[in-house]
Amino acid sequence: MAKNEIVIVSVPVADQARAKAFYLEKLGFSLVMESKDAMGPDRSWIMLKPAGGGTAITLVNWFDTMPAGSLRGLVIGVADLETEHALLRDAGVDIDEIKSQPWGRFATLRDSEGNGIVLQKR
Repeated sequence: MAKNEIVIVSVPVADQARAKAFYLEKLGFSLVMESKDAMGPDRSWIMLKPAGGGTAITLVNWFDTMPAGSLRGLVIGVADLETEHALLRDAGVDIDEIKSQPWGRFATLRDSEGNGIVLQKR
């Protein structure tokens, strides 16, 4: 494969409206596109991007093999881990304490649907 990139990651959710609010209000993502019922009744196409750009996510609720809350290992890089951690905790986000490993510092959080996301110092 020549010069390809990951452009969308599907995030499995039960409640698209609740998840959309979480990513917009708590994580500061921006709405790229929303098409109501595009994937069937109560199954909208909702695409979001992190504030710093990069790979988009789409909030999916139509894959039987991807139950809500089953995503693990999505990593969001941040410049100031301590500040972001404090802001998220103050906003009521379910986030663990910051941990250190030989490869770097990180904290794991759960979105509104139970998906595991890693916040990592760039």
